[in-house]
Amino acid sequence: MSAFVDRHVLAVFTTPAVAFILLTMAFPVVFTIYLSLTHWVGGLTRAPEFVGLENFIRLLTDDPRFWGATFRTLALTAGAVAAQTVIGVAIAVLLHRHFVLSGLIRSVILLPMIATPVAVALVWRLMFHPQLGVLNDILTRMGLPPSDWLADPQLALFLVGLVDTWEWAPLIALITLAGLTALPEDPFEAAQLDGANGWQRFWHVTLPMVRPIVVVAVVFRLIEALKTFDLILVMTNGGPGFETETLNIYVYNIAFQYQQLGYAAALLIVFFLLVLLISSSVLRLRRPKDS
Repeated sequence: MSAFVDRHVLAVFTTPAVAFILLTMAFPVVFTIYLSLTHWVGGLTRAPEFVGLENFIRLLTDDPRFWGATFRTLALTAGAVAAQTVIGVAIAVLLHRHFVLSGLIRSVILLPMIATPVAVALVWRLMFHPQLGVLNDILTRMGLPPSDWLADPQLALFLVGLVDTWEWAPLIALITLAGLTALPEDPFEAAQLDGANGWQRFWHVTLPMVRPIVVVAVVFRLIEALKTFDLILVMTNGGPGFETETLNIYVYNIAFQYQQLGYAAALLIVFFLLVLLISSSVLRLRRPKDS
């Protein structure tokens, strides 16, 4: 036995890890693909019925709710990630400078990122509450009419994006700050000797040098923003109506409320392809322009 292990030491030590990965990752993916080709309603009480590409044809041609959820997913992701990028980079540039209490301010700014999304959603939902919320209390004290914040179809999706930005802009700031710390000082000194002001140094020196780091941070946030679930579920549950129903919320409703498991699997595959397409497109920005 020991001689066999000595001769096949690489296979012996890697096989358990490979088997674990196949069991926990490959099998769910393959099973989801299989389910997407079936009509399975009602859970374990009925066996899946193979229907081929019928689920994909249905969601692409006969499901306006899918297209609405897709649009809201893209709108929420684009708005939130864009705001988080601008705010995060600005925070990183400010925190890169040394000033009094800079360490304390860095810790305070990073606090929203530490809290769980469910806790954040519960706190903000209470703040937006039409009777008990602190925001309406402030409006009332100022002589302004209160607002039914999360029940307003024009405001609900924007407020979800606002809360998401408040929570996750510090992540982009943290990653960008790490990139700024690693930058060499020579290009900045040369630009300063050439007479460049602060904005010119930032736009023509700092930003191009830190761009690859920012792109990585944006991709991380882009993938997570596309998959935002708990924040929306707790704050609005997809409402009012379907105004905050994103693809994740829609898949959840299809699978666990309507119990259309095969159709939900097809939605997940399309969702995965959408995330893959968008993230790979953004990653191309990391390459230098002359490559």
